[in-house]
Amino acid sequence: MDIFKLGDKILALLEMVFGFWNNQAGLVFAMLGQSPADFKGGGPWRIVEGIEPVFVGVGSSLVVLFFVIGFCAESVDVREEMRFESILRMLMHLGIAEWLVANNLTIMKAFFSTAGNLVRALSEGEYAAVSIDAAQAEVIRGLGFGESLIMLILAALLSVIVIICGFFMIYTVYFRFLKLMVIVPVGSIALSTLAGNRNVAGTAGAYSKYFLSVVFEAVTMALAIILCNAFISAGLPSFTGDYADWAKTLIYLCEMTFTIALTAGSVKGAQSLTSRALGL
Repeated sequence: MDIFKLGDKILALLEMVFGFWNNQAGLVFAMLGQSPADFKGGGPWRIVEGIEPVFVGVGSSLVVLFFVIGFCAESVDVREEMRFESILRMLMHLGIAEWLVANNLTIMKAFFSTAGNLVRALSEGEYAAVSIDAAQAEVIRGLGFGESLIMLILAALLSVIVIICGFFMIYTVYFRFLKLMVIVPVGSIALSTLAGNRNVAGTAGAYSKYFLSVVFEAVTMALAIILCNAFISAGLPSFTGDYADWAKTLIYLCEMTFTIALTAGSVKGAQSLTSRALGL
């Protein structure tokens, strides 16, 4: 009897869930292509711009302090008259540090634009949207009551996992914006250490590496979503040749569930992967 045919209901559930996933992926791409200066209409960024002068003032004062520390360290280490080259090098460090502190926001917005342009270039290319294979859809429609009941349970589990992973991706992207807006003002203080000697200037290097890893993790997130969607859309795994049709479909849905969870995990670990890939 048709009342025991659950295939159409299973397909409707799967199509709804995969539509949700595709919408979330599109939303993630849209947000990753945004500069923090434009996020949420620019409201949060205006707060950052409002407090930035305070950090610039502190950073400018610290530039002088770190320059004096570096000068004293160089004078003691050399144990002889300071040469012109040493004095010129320290003055160059002083000028570069002061310029970086004063233009902190402008420089960082340029990096935001670069990362956003890369993400938009990726999203404008052709990438596979997640959808159930037509052959597997026909198998699901023709399932008997027992097999379709098992498939319905699996589809419900898949739906829960996809919804959780979708919201988890959005959370990760929101958290990235928060990290960027928190560390941007602190950059004025971190970059002021360039006026000092090598030991002090290591703070600016560590900050720059962390900043770049957070900025360009957006590109890694976009690549992870594109590649994982391609995995899902590639069809049945190669090892399902000896199984019954309904078992093949079961394995296919399990692989989709695993790959979607893998996508969310890849997005979450994008910063670490970016740091390792770029040596940051």
